[in-house]
Amino acid sequence: MIKLTYCLHRLPSLTRAEFQRYWRETHAPLVAAARDALGIRRYIQQHTVDSAIGAANNEGRGIPYGDGEDFDGVAELWFDSEEAVAAAVATEAGQKHARILFEDEANFIDFGRSRCFITQANEVIAGKALASRNQLLQ
Repeated sequence: MIKLTYCLHRLPSLTRAEFQRYWRETHAPLVAAARDALGIRRYIQQHTVDSAIGAANNEGRGIPYGDGEDFDGVAELWFDSEEAVAAAVATEAGQKHARILFEDEANFIDFGRSRCFITQANEVIAGKALASRNQLLQ
């Protein structure tokens, strides 16, 4: 499995609440509709929240934080492999859904300030439920 991680900044014309509402209520259903055509195995939206703990963590490390500095959210999309993604976007349906998603993203994402990358997991600590499930599979 690979994961596409998309660290999002909202368009300057949107408040964080407007951005997150649009992302959750308008864009998420488009991603769900693209699931089969693009081979999306899992999709999670991580919505940034104001947090005293987060602010203290960042301040202690010299990391900029606060409105305008923080990402407004992180999208995580899992796929079987890079080859599977390439095969999916080579199809007519995959191209159609990729275009729909890109065009909609332009309604709420500031592409120039956002970041996107592919990762593979290196699990260090597993939750109890996951650890128990993994033990059963061995």
